[in-house]
Amino acid sequence: MSNRPTLASTVTRLSAPPMVEPHVPPLEDITVSTLISSDVAVGQIVRPFMLECAPDVPLHEAARLMAEARVSSVLVVEDGEVVGIWTERDALAVDFADPASLARPVCEAMSSPVRAVTTDVTLQALAVRFREEGVRHYLVVDADGTRCGVVSQTDVVLNQGIEHYLRLRKLNAVVKGQLRMLPEATPLARFAAAMRDSASDAMVVAYDDGAYGILTERDIVRLVAGRSADEPVGRLAQRPLLAVSDQTSLYRVRSLLVEHRVRHIGVLDGAGRLIDVVSFGDILCGMELVYVQELQHALHQRDHALKISQRNLHLAEKVIENSLEGILITDENVRILSVNPAFCRLTGYSAEEVIGENPSILSSRRHGPEFYAELWGRLKRDGHWQGEIWNRRKDGEIFPELLTITAIRDADGTLTHYAALFSDISELKQNEEQIRHLAYYDPLTGLPNRRLLEDRLQVALAHAHRNHLRMAVLFIDLDRFKRINDSLGHQVGDQLLVTIAQRLCYSLREDDTVARMGGDEFVVLLPEIEGPDAAAHTARRLIETLKRPVAIDGHELVVTISIGVSMYPEDSDSAIELIKNADAAMYRAKQTGRDSFQLYQAEMNARSLEHLALETALHRALERDELRLYYQPVVDPRRGRVIGAEALLRWQHPRLGLMEPADFIPLAEESGLIVPIGEWVLRSACRQLREWQERGQPSFRIAVNLSVRQFRDPGFIDMAERVLRECGTDGLGLTLELTESMLMDDAQETIDLLARVKRLGFGIALDDFGTGWSSLAYLKRFPIDVLKIDRLFIRDIEHGADDAAIVSALIGLAHSLRLRVVAEGVETAAQLAVLAERGCDLVQGYHFSIPVPAEDFASARAQVESRAREYAMGQGAGESATLRKPV
Repeated sequence: MSNRPTLASTVTRLSAPPMVEPHVPPLEDITVSTLISSDVAVGQIVRPFMLECAPDVPLHEAARLMAEARVSSVLVVEDGEVVGIWTERDALAVDFADPASLARPVCEAMSSPVRAVTTDVTLQALAVRFREEGVRHYLVVDADGTRCGVVSQTDVVLNQGIEHYLRLRKLNAVVKGQLRMLPEATPLARFAAAMRDSASDAMVVAYDDGAYGILTERDIVRLVAGRSADEPVGRLAQRPLLAVSDQTSLYRVRSLLVEHRVRHIGVLDGAGRLIDVVSFGDILCGMELVYVQELQHALHQRDHALKISQRNLHLAEKVIENSLEGILITDENVRILSVNPAFCRLTGYSAEEVIGENPSILSSRRHGPEFYAELWGRLKRDGHWQGEIWNRRKDGEIFPELLTITAIRDADGTLTHYAALFSDISELKQNEEQIRHLAYYDPLTGLPNRRLLEDRLQVALAHAHRNHLRMAVLFIDLDRFKRINDSLGHQVGDQLLVTIAQRLCYSLREDDTVARMGGDEFVVLLPEIEGPDAAAHTARRLIETLKRPVAIDGHELVVTISIGVSMYPEDSDSAIELIKNADAAMYRAKQTGRDSFQLYQAEMNARSLEHLALETALHRALERDELRLYYQPVVDPRRGRVIGAEALLRWQHPRLGLMEPADFIPLAEESGLIVPIGEWVLRSACRQLREWQERGQPSFRIAVNLSVRQFRDPGFIDMAERVLRECGTDGLGLTLELTESMLMDDAQETIDLLARVKRLGFGIALDDFGTGWSSLAYLKRFPIDVLKIDRLFIRDIEHGADDAAIVSALIGLAHSLRLRVVAEGVETAAQLAVLAERGCDLVQGYHFSIPVPAEDFASARAQVESRAREYAMGQGAGESATLRKPV
């Protein structure tokens, strides 16, 4: 140990051959800052030089490249992408005992994946990552991921402005006391393995003569490059080892490392014994732990107040800059000093164009002098003003804004500035307009609604009254529009309404008004019209215009309309009355066959009131038990027997007496009451059938008429099943009568529905046969049991050869289809004789009996069968008298 120093401050080289260390820039070339280095980013210190190699490069070649470039790592790149990194630390894994390992591809020894940092990471944050992640190299990339270089622990130490910290700290502050050394005879392979296992970047070589040398990771790389054999490390180590006292300042230690171009230095205790080896990494660790706490604290304290002030000012600037509302500041003379970006965006002016100008450059000229006088008066009096104002953009567009102006005064109360804040309320105004539009216009067609129509009608009436003019109101309703909605869907119905609205507008004068009342109803207001003839001419033109086919979604629709017309002043001088009277006339047009118009007549209102009263009473007829069933016998004339009856509905009106179906069934169909009424009829007939069957008439049948609305009701089958179940009977004694038009409307669906009806046991009769337009192709597919020949063909059968021929053909057709035939409306013996001659199976009509209540049916049946037997015996020829209701 004779070479050991005697003074702690002496720098000692513990005998070694000349050392070859990588190039480290001299201290004077390093940027040293006395400011806080936490603000220095990696991108400011990283060198753009990067050593790269391919994955198949041998280890000794990669090591040679590193040694020549004097860098501590090489990036392994394939197809332009970094796939790994081989560092000095990785070189410790080379097995020097196996020469072949020196030629292994670098991809087999590299570290992967490569950890990366971005150029904006601060050195302080990077120092923390070095310590926490236990690595010594990071790939540096920019925001786009482009490689910028490689940063190491050494780079961080050399570029930190830590002179104060290094001068105040002694070397013993970073000594770990974990000195690692091996004897000089240790084979290189074993030495490298020991470094690797202890995670050391250098290890001391102890010579037999008491001197020390050092072998570092960089030396290992150099030996790999030279394909060194596994010889004793005493021949390979760097000596002498540079060593200093543990009381040396870190600043001095760093200077020595830079000066001697080494990265490790030995530490001697007070007795001159070697106790540790310190590297750049050890300095970095100590710096990261202490530097922030001691050096930065003082500077942060100094800047604290300034930063708070700057932050508040910055916050205010950002609020103004990013505000969605326009802001302008003027001096006390109302000259613009500054504006924010929102001002420029809302007005179209740049800041340069308005600074120094008066805000009046934005004036729209929509407000008079009195408006601005009131504004400035309140501003001076209250110190602020707020309201809506119209201003002009640079491009000349006038827009509404909500404006707030505030007068700003200093601590002495002296006016110094005005601040104006405004927002564009164009969208708010548009929303208000949209709300107003929704209040007065139909959202589907865009036409005026009832509310706006009444307003316009009031104005038109006042104008007509002042100028002694005439005007007309047309109430328009689409015929059978509900069928389009039900069959094709509401989307098609809506498109049709829009088209109708457009055609109405195109067909009228500019001053006329078309309004949609709702549903399929429209009203047209014709001001300043000459008279009823002109109104009628307009109505005819509208009927013809709207009759033209409309193509929607592949459907060609032909729409007819019914129009009612009322005139001012003839029919009323009230807006509400004119609309009501036109409505009454429209209903009259529908009653007379649709596709037409009617001029209002006073008696129409009386009929409308009567119609309304009748509908109201019909709503209560079921709950008041005012409905009745009458039964008309169905006769087999050849056997002289009554084989069944047809149930016919009557209404016992409390004021009007007994009413026939023709007087109220259309009303029930229109109002939807036909569905509950039809259920009542079926239930009543079932109960009566069961009662008669229990009295000994098991084969007796009752026929019940169905309406189209009842038959097409989705709940019809469920209702029929429920009625049969509640009445304790089946459908075998009941026949349901349907008309031709009911069957032919969607024939395939009808066939399916009839099949379900038949499964319940019901018989099916085709009523009023011969008056419709049945398709024989479909007729033979319908599960029909009975054909009923309409009374139209029976009435003149004994006199008209054509009627007789038609009846013969109908009977023949029915029999060929294996159907029974019932002739309705038989009133004379002559008619009966012709029918019997042509093979008619069953008859019913006044010749035998009028419809009678159930309680009178037994006596009526006796009389009918008596008359039928007389005919069967040939005694009834020539009789034409009609039987009266039995007592």
